[in-house]
Amino acid sequence: MNLEAIKLSQLRSLIAVAKHGNFSEAALHLQVSQSAISHAIASLEEELGVVLVSRGRHGATLTPIGEQIVCHAQEILGLVEVIGKEAQLSKGLQGGHVRLVSFRSAGTHLLPGVIAQFRQRFPGISVTLLEYRGDDKVEQCLREGRADIGLICMPPAEDLQTWEVMRDEYVALLPPNAEVPDHHLTWEQLMSYPLIMPPQGDYCSSLIRKHLAQLKQSIDAAYHIQEDSTIVGMVMQGLGATIMARLAAEPLPPEARVYPLPVRLERVIRSAVLANALHPPAVYAFLDTLKQVSRANRDLWMQKVAIDAANAPALNA
Repeated sequence: MNLEAIKLSQLRSLIAVAKHGNFSEAALHLQVSQSAISHAIASLEEELGVVLVSRGRHGATLTPIGEQIVCHAQEILGLVEVIGKEAQLSKGLQGGHVRLVSFRSAGTHLLPGVIAQFRQRFPGISVTLLEYRGDDKVEQCLREGRADIGLICMPPAEDLQTWEVMRDEYVALLPPNAEVPDHHLTWEQLMSYPLIMPPQGDYCSSLIRKHLAQLKQSIDAAYHIQEDSTIVGMVMQGLGATIMARLAAEPLPPEARVYPLPVRLERVIRSAVLANALHPPAVYAFLDTLKQVSRANRDLWMQKVAIDAANAPALNA
């Protein structure tokens, strides 16, 4: 018995013979020659090792085993049709699935609004989201085919196609009792506090250290903490100060003392897909929604930053 040699065309021929009762009408129905039907049935019988059709003067009738196998053949062809429909839906915008992967702060503050708007536009397309701490895991997900779109903040690799989503400014976060004369923070004032920083090797930590090194400012962290929320909590308890991307610090406690750095530093958040991958329309539709929402969010974000800066004396007095 050679089951791997069974072809869908053989199953279609068997079903057609069962339906029409003879080889000639089955051939007309499938728009093939009668000899093609005869060959398909004979090959299927040979591969299964059983007689499926009794040939006679008055036509063709199924044997008992033939009747059983026709039922299974109909189920198989029905499943093949379902597979085809699902694949066709995934090529359009009436159905399909978009898989997202992101680092935590972007997944928390940027993507929920984009997903909500996308679902309003395309309710038939499902969306899933994976979150990781670092960009390396995000890029790995894309390369392994476990996600279609990623959000990253590290400089992109050559095998990724990217679009800028927003620029996220780094700020200094000081304890609630901090006093900054004239509300203009200097490096000396910032470095007078014990610094609470992410671990060395972390992208944000490396970016901050590189920025300070270019300005000939040394950094000696008193604490190395992995989670952003823990760093914010420690600052609020008066254990030190930190430099953190504004998006990662959100939501900021009302009593937080937030100041722009003496020399501006920002990270660029990008959406990324594999450059050489064939993506379904649903992925491009999500990218389009992401671009639209990110433009609106970027304008609102810049307004918020400007308002915070203007109100800094009142908020931090």
